[in-house]
Amino acid sequence: MFALMVMKNLPTYVIVELLIRLEPINKQIGNYRIHSIYGDGVIVKTSGGTIEFSKSLVMDQFNSPELITDDMLAEVAKTFMAIP
Repeated sequence: MFALMVMKNLPTYVIVELLIRLEPINKQIGNYRIHSIYGDGVIVKTSGGTIEFSKSLVMDQFNSPELITDDMLAEVAKTFMAIP
């Protein structure tokens, strides 16, 4: 129940933390603008484009950020689509 409540009212700072962690991997991702929750994921619009996070990754960042590895972040960075 707690996880569902958090996802419905997802604190923006959790997404911002993930974006900060992604900056060394891809500086083009940019800064947080807005996000939308859908199905099993979260689409985030940034100053550089869009990127997709799974709900489980967002929850890991919220509950246990130390569980997120550099390899996991590198995979997420591959979902980034720059603004043309």
